[in-house]
Amino acid sequence: MADIEKPSVERRDIAPQTLEELKHIRTIDTVHQDEALKVLTQYAGDTAWSPEDEKKLVRKIDRKLLPLLVITYGLQYYDKAMLSQAALFGLREDLHLSIGNRYSFSASIFYLGFIVGSYPAVVMAQRFPIERVAAGIVIVWGVCLMCSAACRNWQGFYAQRFFLGFLESGISPMFMLVVGGWYKKREQALRMGAWYSATGYVSAISPLINYGLGHISGGGLNSWQYMYIVAGAITVLWAVVILFFMPPDPIRAKGFDDRERYIAVARMRENNSGVRNTHFKVEQVWESLLDIKFWLIFAIAFTMMIANGPVSSFIPIIISGFGFNRLNSLLLVLPAGVVIGTIELAAPYLAYRVPQIRTWIIAVCQLGTILASILLWQLPRSEKGGLLFACYILASFGGGYAVTMGLQIANTAGYTKRSVTSSGIFVGYCLGNFVGPLLFKPEDAPVYAPGFIAVLITAIITALLAIVYRYVCIWDNLKRDKSGTMEGFEHAYDDDLTDRKNPQFRYTL
Repeated sequence: MADIEKPSVERRDIAPQTLEELKHIRTIDTVHQDEALKVLTQYAGDTAWSPEDEKKLVRKIDRKLLPLLVITYGLQYYDKAMLSQAALFGLREDLHLSIGNRYSFSASIFYLGFIVGSYPAVVMAQRFPIERVAAGIVIVWGVCLMCSAACRNWQGFYAQRFFLGFLESGISPMFMLVVGGWYKKREQALRMGAWYSATGYVSAISPLINYGLGHISGGGLNSWQYMYIVAGAITVLWAVVILFFMPPDPIRAKGFDDRERYIAVARMRENNSGVRNTHFKVEQVWESLLDIKFWLIFAIAFTMMIANGPVSSFIPIIISGFGFNRLNSLLLVLPAGVVIGTIELAAPYLAYRVPQIRTWIIAVCQLGTILASILLWQLPRSEKGGLLFACYILASFGGGYAVTMGLQIANTAGYTKRSVTSSGIFVGYCLGNFVGPLLFKPEDAPVYAPGFIAVLITAIITALLAIVYRYVCIWDNLKRDKSGTMEGFEHAYDDDLTDRKNPQFRYTL
């Protein structure tokens, strides 16, 4: 790593044919400057564009990019949430996970792998073509998922869960970088929500698939093993689609002409955060670690995701505890997927339509989780209607988390800093997901009162942290305004400046 700080110079690959072309050649310092300048300096056409031109381009970007992000993230959550559905069909009994906290820890250990894998995945995504890194990760995690069917005891299953988390960890931070490279700040929240909403909507589809697989018997395998094999095979096939069709950034994406590529890059000056820089800068890592706003977002992700423990690992089991059989319990998960997917899409859409309310949205989304945890804690088990309603709104925090990811990208400049903080927010996400399932102990079933009390407290803390983050950003923006340097975009690509180093940068609220 010693040579990563050395200046590197890249020139145009095509030799100039005339003196006029030679005059327009610029040397691009890709250490201190963003790679977007290569597109801007090589473009020789009309540099003006109309709002309609830009809208048409954004629609094209959406068509090419969003389906890939949505389906990939949906598959990731399908694979991740497989545990709670497979648990209804003999997985706990076959692998001896019903003893003590073994099942809870099998859910938690996945996120230990997530923590270990997130940093190297993001470093690879910065240094190498991001679409190849993503496709490679997806194909290996698909194989790893199919290997779940080969586990014969809880120890082997723990190892498989750890490595599955290790492999899946890079996808979310990479997607944040991709969205940050294609879309303006005001556009990012909605696009983040589009792919994150797949976590909800896939929960309305996967139970139908697993309901069918739950009827399979014979062939030497149990139904939960078929669930893992089918999900893994679908994931492996999808990796090929990512490799050939994912547009990684405006600089290298296929299917865009020179003018579209120029507009895609030039319009991103407004973000003051660059598009892509492949040189890892240690000083930006240290700045990330000393930035109070990063630690507030980290804490928000951690406390918010405590509630994801019961959502991703226990909801079918909790519903079964209301007196439903295992197949009906699986089907009763479907409404929760529709409700939460809609919240996860509506919250970012509101952030897109109404400026400067993102932190308020994060706080408001906690209200559904607060209400649900109170109902699941206090209602008697005979009140099935109220209990099911609580299960369906428990994951309301998901809308806030989708907005949180967009806020983190919008408020971070410097490509290495964005890479590190995108990875860092998922460490907080993972720690919350690690702790959450451990709070739901077998001896507390079927009410799980201590677990839902913890969810209630952390949801309230999350809302308060979002408000604190808002006022920290307001204070920082006011301080920059008083210095006399107003918002501007002259250094958006030239210096790969971080948000703290660029006095023209302003934070989104």
